[in-house]
Amino acid sequence: MRNILLVAKREYLEQIRGKAFLLTTILLPALFAMIFAISYISSIGLGSNKHLAIAASDPVLAGNIRARLLLKKDAKITVDVVAPASPEQRAALLKQVQNKSIDGLMDVETSSEALPTVTYTSQSAGDFISSGRYETAVNDALVKERLTGGNVSSDSADTLLKGVTIKTFTVKKDGTVVKSNAIVSFYKGYVMAILLSMTTLIYGLNVARSIIQEKTSRIFEVMLSIAKASDMLAGKLIGVGAVGLTQILIWVVAAGVIIATPLAEAQMTGDFAVHFSWVEAVLFPLYFVLGYFLYSSLFAGLAATCETEQELQMYTPIAAVPVWMSFALIMLVINDSNSFWSVAASLFPPCTPIIMFLRMGSEIPPAWQILTSIALMLLTIWGLLWFSSRLYRVGILMYGKKASLPEMMRWIRYS
Repeated sequence: MRNILLVAKREYLEQIRGKAFLLTTILLPALFAMIFAISYISSIGLGSNKHLAIAASDPVLAGNIRARLLLKKDAKITVDVVAPASPEQRAALLKQVQNKSIDGLMDVETSSEALPTVTYTSQSAGDFISSGRYETAVNDALVKERLTGGNVSSDSADTLLKGVTIKTFTVKKDGTVVKSNAIVSFYKGYVMAILLSMTTLIYGLNVARSIIQEKTSRIFEVMLSIAKASDMLAGKLIGVGAVGLTQILIWVVAAGVIIATPLAEAQMTGDFAVHFSWVEAVLFPLYFVLGYFLYSSLFAGLAATCETEQELQMYTPIAAVPVWMSFALIMLVINDSNSFWSVAASLFPPCTPIIMFLRMGSEIPPAWQILTSIALMLLTIWGLLWFSSRLYRVGILMYGKKASLPEMMRWIRYS
């Protein structure tokens, strides 16, 4: 046990004092915050400052479409209406689109059919935000025209078109009811899943790289004179895992300090309120530790069979497949967290940490599923550690020969 703790201390201090730890601890969250900020700021005003023309055979419908488009004040849209429009006027407007005098032409042709024919012509094919806005405006204007044609007043029609906003609440097991928001719940689970997957993979790879570096420098030959291979592997896993927990703790404390500020507190209320239960607070570090040991023991076994970091990188995408598979199921899990596939994926050990927190974003899973997932992860970790430790004992001393599958089977028998 003493040798395990000495190796763990060495690994912990070596990484905690390195520049990489400082950069990832401070710059990585700042980089993500900057990316989200740029994404939010750049999305403000998308589809704005447009100048378009409406050519229609029905002046009333065209006027209603223009009114619906101008309702969004921050869009700053200029809308010209030509109704009723002749073929010559339509051709002239199309020429203006070609010359970029206007950004687009909406052609509304009413007929004896129940719905008019609407086309939109512009020089940009990818402005889906504006296209969606125009489609909504046309549909609302058409509904308003039908309502007012059925003796409904214009004000009543506008009120109906505003629609009804549904406020959502979640009832907890203790009977308390709290306000909820599906978007916020989704992002809460998504961010926690990303944080888990990112840290477990990063520190699992750190274990693998450390093994490769020590293997190529032949330092293992000295270390094996005072410690067993199993003790060295255990110490390495504990030391690097402690670094990951330290980094997450720093991030959590920093997030708590930021959220406690008056500005953040004002933003995190109302529709943007985020609620964390004690179950999530307990399970997050637990699933991190389990996920870390699962992936790091897998990477340790792979590293012991590799000669260089380049060779290790060839196997890394294969080991990361469960993470990609977990995020491929994100829409299924968020929409129905208790479906068969959601439950099955959350009980599959390599996917458990990510899927479980995606499920928790919507609803806390039953206790038996949580306990079963933890038990299955512990069994898988035990199996991987048994397999990896045997590869590790022989592989760290093998040089100049690539390990084939039959060769690895012989290593396990030797151990």
